[in-house]
Amino acid sequence: MKARVKAEALREFIVTKDQVIVMGHKFADLDSVGAAAGICAISRARNIPAYIVREDTPVPGTIMVKRLAALPEYAGVFLSKSEAEAKLDSRTLVVVVDTNRPDQVSCPNLLRAARRITVIDHHRRAVDYIANAALNYHEPYASSAAELTAELMQYIIEPTDLLRTEAEALLAGIVLDTKNFTLRTGGRTFEAAAFLRRCGGDTSEVHKLFQNNLTDMVHKFEIIKNATLCHNCVVVAASNLPVNRIIAAQAADELINVQGIKASFVLFPEEDKVIISGRSGSDINVQAILETLGGGGNGAAAGAQLSNSTVEAAYTRLMVAIDNYFSDQPETI
Repeated sequence: MKARVKAEALREFIVTKDQVIVMGHKFADLDSVGAAAGICAISRARNIPAYIVREDTPVPGTIMVKRLAALPEYAGVFLSKSEAEAKLDSRTLVVVVDTNRPDQVSCPNLLRAARRITVIDHHRRAVDYIANAALNYHEPYASSAAELTAELMQYIIEPTDLLRTEAEALLAGIVLDTKNFTLRTGGRTFEAAAFLRRCGGDTSEVHKLFQNNLTDMVHKFEIIKNATLCHNCVVVAASNLPVNRIIAAQAADELINVQGIKASFVLFPEEDKVIISGRSGSDINVQAILETLGGGGNGAAAGAQLSNSTVEAAYTRLMVAIDNYFSDQPETI
């Protein structure tokens, strides 16, 4: 019932505006891109122009951005930050997907200037969440922003209104955040996936999005080789060499699959900062650990960026955060 009410409110917001601009979080992943594509599908079905804010550098979701951009329906849909800011006016609805933190959106200036904002997110609400949203569909129970968007879509559009590539983008977002339907899934997750399959989403095409080349595979296992164990159930792998963020996240995913491991962290340098990627099963909240370092995410997948830091210094800070987390937890962990 809640989804139906939110869907009706979203439909009303869209049809009463002249255009929609969608943006996700910085360094957009497949979940963020998929949810944004879903909003575009809803807008297109209502004959309202929709645009997606793209980032200037490659991101984990770039592969899907390229697939969407190649479609005739997406000609001119992807805008740079400056183009989106120039297009914004008082008759624009800004939709934020896959984050509820104003400092994490891909274009903060757009958020500050927007007259009406909608937020669709599944992460735990941050202290500094987007408080001025006219519509906030925030459900931490959900696996992904793609799941929430697909849930809303079922009450607004027909399956024929969704392009096959859009359905696959949304499916990819669910697959990513659930680790192929093994984490944070519920009945509504599978209902959303079934709807996307009815819309033409091909799971074999989605699977191809997650394949690596041989070089990336070697880099991933180089990271894993450096992992060390702490608290008998947490592994931390630090690389002193820059690595692809996607490969680092996949390495963290691989480590969490090791028997007896309940959480994993991968650290690596990137320009003047250190990136930390954290993953967990169900017993340890990696978001709670990385929030103390200025990061965020959810209990199963979180990240942090430490500016002006060395890998060694970041490693020390992370180990302190892990120790503090365990000191505050019951001994059953």
